Amino acid sequence: MARKPDIGRIEAIGHYVDTHPGSKPIDIARGLGLEPSSITRLLPALQDQGILLSEDNKGRLWPFGKR
Repeated sequence: MARKPDIGRIEAIGHYVDTHPGSKPIDIARGLGLEPSSITRLLPALQDQGILLSEDNKGRLWPFGKR
């Protein structure tokens, strides 16, 4: 059985992208003290929680609709 994602981490990632739009997953990981793989693994869970992000062609993450 898969572990449930940590809601606190999911919200922290969403907040980080809101306050630092255009960040790459590595930047988010450094800013939150997490492993980059944790950020990548949790991205689908953000959408499941209603936190919508868009990714540009350079891998940067943006709050949906805000570029």
